[in-house]
Amino acid sequence: MYFAALLARTEDGWQASEPDLDDVETLADLCDLARAAGEEDETVLVFIEQEDAWFGVVRVDGEEDPRIYVSDAAAAARSSYGEILLTDEVLGRDPEDLDDLVDLDGTEDGEDDDDEDAVAGPSEDHVPVGPLGETDVLADLGMSTKELLALSGDGALTGEALGEIADALGCADVLEAVR
Repeated sequence: MYFAALLARTEDGWQASEPDLDDVETLADLCDLARAAGEEDETVLVFIEQEDAWFGVVRVDGEEDPRIYVSDAAAAARSSYGEILLTDEVLGRDPEDLDDLVDLDGTEDGEDDDDEDAVAGPSEDHVPVGPLGETDVLADLGMSTKELLALSGDGALTGEALGEIADALGCADVLEAVR
């Protein structure tokens, strides 16, 4: 079960809404949805949570590139919405480097295309366990890197992480209104 919320920081304070993610297939789609929720250059946060498995925060400031934080990348990778957040940039991969790993016949370098049992090198799909992304994504809004990481640590995710983040940002009431 997923929960998602858009939090737009306005002159009058935070405004929250529950987005319809049915048509969201890419990070660009998610960012467009966030930009539509705010005015001009306002900061909009997208909170996504899958029960007690993982949460993600996407920060969109106007037309700037989104800033992303995911509490557990490996758990998010097993989720359709989590996969949207785990871009090559967040994972620290250079897409051009990945293209070089695959030969024209579709096999990886050094892989024998006749031997299905051959052990391939490190998988380009490998995603690390634990937090990933910009740990300071909320620092200027009231939540330090240390506090954010504490919500993501081993066994720390209790389903209240987004509530604790919202509390630190001063918008717990508006988040609860859409929950």
